Amino acid sequence: MIQINQEYSFPLENVLFSFALAAEAAEVFESHHTLITGIGKVNAAYELTKAIQISRPALIVNLGSAGSSFFQRGEVVCCTKFIQRDMDVRGLGYAQYETPLSGVPPLIEYGLKMDGVNEGICGTGDNFEMGHAATAYNVVDMESYAIALIAMKEKIPFLCLKYISDGADDNAAEDWLVQVHKAAVAYGELLRIKPVVRGN
Repeated sequence: MIQINQEYSFPLENVLFSFALAAEAAEVFESHHTLITGIGKVNAAYELTKAIQISRPALIVNLGSAGSSFFQRGEVVCCTKFIQRDMDVRGLGYAQYETPLSGVPPLIEYGLKMDGVNEGICGTGDNFEMGHAATAYNVVDMESYAIALIAMKEKIPFLCLKYISDGADDNAAEDWLVQVHKAAVAYGELLRIKPVVRGN
């Protein structure tokens, strides 16, 4: 059972855990329903849509590494608001981050709040941000917006937790390589999920 807050809890067998990379899940999530989408919004959207068609989960949990110049490295942040940070059609008169003719606002608010975890606004884009200066979002990743949008449209409860692996700055690439492997352990502790113990 995953206890998210005083109002929401879900049996583990009905939860779909979504990661971009297997390294972010590691052995902690091996025995659970885990989806490895690959990097980027298109991959995330395709793999999640396919998974939902096969078996509709009671809860989608998006886990993975992210950058931030606001939160500390090693901190887990609960994202409940999402921006598509590389959508820019201002040249045609639309607001920054707005997808034209979609009826979807630039900032979508969808996701459960987890007790005891700081909240963040996630900016998702198909680039590895190394000079984060935008004020509209304080966490950067490459998949969460797409997953949140699909969960919202499908009316499936959604939880997004991001492990801050780097500062979205000049050192982001080096920091990410070191920190990404620590994400699964941090999530396991927070969600009280124990890794599979193998016999010798």
